[in-house]
Order: sequence, then C-alpha cells, then structure tokens
Amino acid sequence: MIRQKITPFLWFDGKAEEAARFYVSLFPDSVVTGVTPGPGGVALVVEFRLAGLQFLALNGGPQFKFNEAISLSIDCHSQAEVDELWEKLSTGGSKSQCGWLKDKYGLSWQVVPAVLPTLLGSADRAKAARVMGAMMKMTKLDIQALQDAADGK
Repeated sequence: MIRQKITPFLWFDGKAEEAARFYVSLFPDSVVTGVTPGPGGVALVVEFRLAGLQFLALNGGPQFKFNEAISLSIDCHSQAEVDELWEKLSTGGSKSQCGWLKDKYGLSWQVVPAVLPTLLGSADRAKAARVMGAMMKMTKLDIQALQDAADGK
C-alpha cells in the first residue's frame, strides 16, 4: 500500500469503526483497510480510505471532541450530489449555514458545489458579493440559487 506523507487522524469516543464504515458507504473509492483491536477486542485504530484519501481513526475516549476548527470539505459536481451527501451526513447530527454540518459523530463537513470557488473568485466583485450574500442565507447550498445570484437574478 502506498502511504500518504500526511494522514488525517480522527479521535472518536468508542465509535471509530462505526464512523469509518458509515463514511466509506457514502463515497466511491472508499474502504476500511484495517482494524487494530485494543483491549477487549474492540477496535482501537481503524484505517480507511475515503474517496482515495487515507484516514486513521482512534477510539481514544471522551477526553477530546471535534469542533468546527477542522472540517472535511466535499467537492460536489451536481445538486443531486449536494442533496444526497447533505441529507446522509446530517442525519443524527446538525445542520449549520453556508453548507456546513456536523454528522452524528460530531465531525464537521462542508458540502460545497464545485462551482462555488469560481463564483466567489469572480473578477466581477459585485457578482462575487451577490454570491456571498446568497450563500450566507443558505444552510444546504443551492447551485441554481448561487448561479442566479451571480447572474443578478
């Protein structure tokens, strides 16, 4: 197996394997690649590949919790992909604004249409400001509404 130079390492309170199996069910090119048992045979470390990117998950206990200081951003190429991932990841968690959510394990995600950086980075700063204004009013991002804002509709 080819190893990445830097691998995201996620700390869970007893649900590392459950979380990894949930995440790999959502994305192509994803699989649990290893489970290292800890005391009592429960998973201690879980290795998994998520959309081609290697991750490690640790059942470290309740000492540390996820917060919005780190999130995983998903590059979505259609509204259907945004809608599906938004619903699946937010079930049992919480929805926030601007495409952010927390899943049922407390991990923060950004479900982002691929077109958003282009719209926000437009040389036409009025256009970019309209897109930013529209995005700030949204929870789940709506590609057509963002494009309409860019077009001044």
